[in-house]
Amino acid sequence: MLRRIALKSRFRGTEARFRPAAAPRLNTAVAARSFSQVTQHKPFTTTPKPPPAEKKKISLKFTLNDTPGSLHNALNYFQKHGINLTRIESRPSKRTTDYEFYVDFVGSTTDANVRDVMNELRGITHEISVLESKKVPWFPRRLRDIDEIANQVLDAGKDLESDHPGFNDPVYRKRRAELAQIAFDYRQGDKIPAIKYSPAEIGTWNEVWNRLMPLLHKHACQEHVRLLPLLMENCGYAPNNIPQASDISDFLKECTGFTLRPVAGLLSARNFLYGLAFRIFFSTQYIRHHSKPLYTPEPDICHELLGHAPLFADQNFADFSQEIGLAAIGATDEQITKLARCYWFSVEFGLCNQNNERKAYGAGLLSSFGELEYSMSSKPEIRPWDPFAAGEQTYPITTYQPIYYIAQSFEDAKLKMQAFSNSFARPFHVRYNPYTQTLDVDSNIVVSAPVPPAPAAAASTSSGPTAWA
Repeated sequence: MLRRIALKSRFRGTEARFRPAAAPRLNTAVAARSFSQVTQHKPFTTTPKPPPAEKKKISLKFTLNDTPGSLHNALNYFQKHGINLTRIESRPSKRTTDYEFYVDFVGSTTDANVRDVMNELRGITHEISVLESKKVPWFPRRLRDIDEIANQVLDAGKDLESDHPGFNDPVYRKRRAELAQIAFDYRQGDKIPAIKYSPAEIGTWNEVWNRLMPLLHKHACQEHVRLLPLLMENCGYAPNNIPQASDISDFLKECTGFTLRPVAGLLSARNFLYGLAFRIFFSTQYIRHHSKPLYTPEPDICHELLGHAPLFADQNFADFSQEIGLAAIGATDEQITKLARCYWFSVEFGLCNQNNERKAYGAGLLSSFGELEYSMSSKPEIRPWDPFAAGEQTYPITTYQPIYYIAQSFEDAKLKMQAFSNSFARPFHVRYNPYTQTLDVDSNIVVSAPVPPAPAAAASTSSGPTAWA
């Protein structure tokens, strides 16, 4: 009889229950259909140059008559003086029939070309004014900023609750503390330290692997079935070997630019999603307790490496995942809750339609043989992927999901996610620059200082169902 498990969600504010993991031994001939023809793994050694200091932006507001060509004439002045706008927004005036325009661009009121364009605009506008910078809460702008949030764990990996299978095992608790410290000591850009896993840990991995593999070959999406053999070939995936996060991260970076980052425990939803915006996936490095190899009350490496990691080597899935992360930048707490639900119903428990067959791409399904089979049955309700609906949908934590969302493709899922993100009212928009690994902002903003992390003793250790495996 399958156990129903209440799991702590990867980030606070999301609930889950996982079942054991398992996976079929895939035919390595599938590797011939390799992703981007990747057949040999070469460590990624290029370190991007530090981005130049961001140039200061200025915001202008001016009013124009609602007549044909009025905006065109105004924009010609910016072109004439070599000013490139980063943002333009129009709003009907509340006082007249005119339109108000808000523009942002790099520059300062002390620059000669900015003074010139303002003087010329005064000749065709009813009013023009310089706006104050908008002050916004802190968010990571550069890759190194991830260090500010990576260790703000809500539950540390070494802090086990009384119902955890390893709670009374001092050897296991010591091991968890060692792995948590490795994550705490890690800094962005470092090579992820190699972990020497014990025979007991490898035995647990082996039992999960052998139980899950046959079901993955049958029910996993085509991308997962195609990519897992490449991880076996390039990253050391095997039933008797736990692969190293460093090897997987290097491989993923070559494929899609995604990387893994070790984390000591659970992060807030906001901080976890911030990582996705930079194509970073926060990954645990510990494994479930050997006494119950088919049960875990939290995310462990079986879930991370068998469920999540393979699909980050697929470009469309990687882009879709990053889209959820980018939507979190500048989002309100209410919007973060909606995004966390979208993540839950897609990256964790998503289904897709392939060749008129239902397949799984969510890691919560791909690492849980019990729910994977259930999700393919006639018992749950299957709805078309709609982030507007998924963002409002709550879900149970002690039973299998009664509702799943099915996407037509990762590209379709991404486009719908973009439309959902664009519906958010926010003071600015961002774009990820893959060359500098920074977030480019379109508006004139001032980012507040980062919020200092809470003391470790204050980290939540609630026994409530707020985590995942």
